[in-house]
Amino acid sequence: MHDPFNLQRFMDAQSGVHETALAELNQGRKQTHWIWFVLPQLRGLGNSHHAQFYGISGKAEAAAYLAHPLLGPRLIDCVRAISHHVGQSAESILGPIDALKFRSCLTLFEAVSPETPEFSAALRQFYGGTHCPKTLALLVDG
Repeated sequence: MHDPFNLQRFMDAQSGVHETALAELNQGRKQTHWIWFVLPQLRGLGNSHHAQFYGISGKAEAAAYLAHPLLGPRLIDCVRAISHHVGQSAESILGPIDALKFRSCLTLFEAVSPETPEFSAALRQFYGGTHCPKTLALLVDG
């Protein structure tokens, strides 16, 4: 299968980890380290190796990620699991740094799929509908 964006890197990273990530999100508290490849954001927002390696290159890659038969549904399942915790903040579920990454992730995927209600709903629920300005700037520049 042709994989121009190397989405296989996400499949490899999520193997054996996705179930743990989803369980943590369902319980309302992220405890292990998987944010980069489960709730990805644009490349250029972080400086770590993981942020660069798992960073999404732009709208085309984000659309391909969302259209992937496993990665897209997993992403939406994770957003739903977080959103299930009404009355909690993203910071209390994910921690302060990863809550910022979550907002970046939501902003990116809402931009490529505004018809997917989970992204805009989570942005409203956790961030008052405010998008990540750095993500928006990168999308305009990219």
